[in-house]
Amino acid sequence: MTEHPPLPERSRIVQQHLDDAGLTGRVRELPDSTRTAADAASALGCEVGAIASSLLFLADDTPVLVMTSGRHRVDTDLLAPQLGAASVAMASAKLVRDVTGQAIGGVSPVGHPSPIRTVVDVALRDYDPVWAAGGTPRTVFPLTFDDLVTITHGIPVRVAAD
Repeated sequence: MTEHPPLPERSRIVQQHLDDAGLTGRVRELPDSTRTAADAASALGCEVGAIASSLLFLADDTPVLVMTSGRHRVDTDLLAPQLGAASVAMASAKLVRDVTGQAIGGVSPVGHPSPIRTVVDVALRDYDPVWAAGGTPRTVFPLTFDDLVTITHGIPVRVAAD
């Protein structure tokens, strides 16, 4: 049996959230970066749309985590009314780290210091499994769309016109 090196601390926190939720997906560390959806899809051998990218936005200055399919760019004009916000803008890297405790490119849907309002791109329903970041730019884990909605307490929304 091959021994695997221990996961980074942030990924162990994410794995604990998955275990506590009764999910069977395991956080795994990949040899190369999964910082972008294209990188992750290439490393995993899946479609880019199956990557659940975790992006932090500010909706009227309130942080919102948007779990979007890697095939989309978030349309903030489409998203704003669904959030009941006058404006939606991308959060700075510093704010992402402050709010999530994780670095851009590795933000997981769970494992943050405090709960974050979350929305989930309905396009992720097209994939099984979907892959999400595991708390670092080199860790990922698989889960279903329904499990993603459940563990994040997310609201399914359209984030792009297609």
